[in-house]
Amino acid sequence: MKVAFWSLTGLLLASSLQAFATDATAVYTKGGGNPAAMACITCHGAEGEGMAAAGFPRLAGLSADYMKKQLGDYLSGDRANPIMQPIAAALTPEEVEAVTTMLASKPAPKVKKIGRAAEAQTLGAILALRGAWERNIPECVACHGPSGVGVGDAFPPLAGQSAQYLSSQLNAWRQGTRKNDPNDLMGHIARKLTDDEIKAVSAYFASLNEAGAAQ
Repeated sequence: MKVAFWSLTGLLLASSLQAFATDATAVYTKGGGNPAAMACITCHGAEGEGMAAAGFPRLAGLSADYMKKQLGDYLSGDRANPIMQPIAAALTPEEVEAVTTMLASKPAPKVKKIGRAAEAQTLGAILALRGAWERNIPECVACHGPSGVGVGDAFPPLAGQSAQYLSSQLNAWRQGTRKNDPNDLMGHIARKLTDDEIKAVSAYFASLNEAGAAQ
């Protein structure tokens, strides 16, 4: 009797886990139960790798908690985006949990860790590794980690994202359409950067290849 009970329990658990995996995949590839929650794959690629040419970010390997926070910020309006705001509003909490957990489990690009002690000659590398402290602009790696690989749930990866996406986010902070950072840290930095500096530092992180060197 006990054997039958535990066998049934095991089958139910396996079934539940399979349903979770199927739901996450279904949300990503087909969309949520609400038709307004369009399929993530449409913009973010088959494996969450993003679509660089269109400026859609990589999601694969990002922190699940970070992604959940961003969806919540779209919902609250702290992060404005005409595509993502209606999608965030249409997703259920269960769908958010499932799809962000699945995406977080996918592999992120491997990059050699470049820290503040590395050589910096180009404008992008100088801003990334040295900052511009005379204007109270810290180096990007101080918060985002060596090579901008990301730190914890608060500071997302910069390496592996496209230059178009990175520059669009810096401009969003500069314009105030994105204001979901602690103590306006990124808003403060973005407003002090010139157009050329935004392009340069975005290109620097986008060009880091798997060996960790800027192309």
